[in-house]
Amino acid sequence: MIDRLMEQKPPLPPFTLETATLKVQLAEDAWNTKDPAKVSLAYTPDSEWRNRSTFLRGREEIVAFLKAKWEKELDYKLKKELWAFTDNRIAVRFEYEYHDAGGQWFRAYGNENWEFDGHGLMQKRFASINDLPIREEERRL
Repeated sequence: MIDRLMEQKPPLPPFTLETATLKVQLAEDAWNTKDPAKVSLAYTPDSEWRNRSTFLRGREEIVAFLKAKWEKELDYKLKKELWAFTDNRIAVRFEYEYHDAGGQWFRAYGNENWEFDGHGLMQKRFASINDLPIREEERRL
């Protein structure tokens, strides 16, 4: 079992504008690697997620979910923006673009609510997401 006391993911709460902004940028950078194992390390081993109508618990489920996601969402590119923060919580607005195997492009819009433990690991992530079909020439990311 991982020693949670040794595992940290700065910046740590309580957040300031500077540290919340940095936390959002670090999350964007990690997700844009499309490396499920790397991304999962930002979450507690028992992290709770709601992603659209999918409910996940723990890093193993997060890794499996992200692996399947990025096998379907090709040429994925994400942009996150800090919306609000307090103490150990951050709210984020985001959009990302991808295409499916048939070449149809999409832009997904959404909001996430994050809650962190004292070690800077995300213990809860709730995401609401909507997909909009777009033409390739409409891409922004």
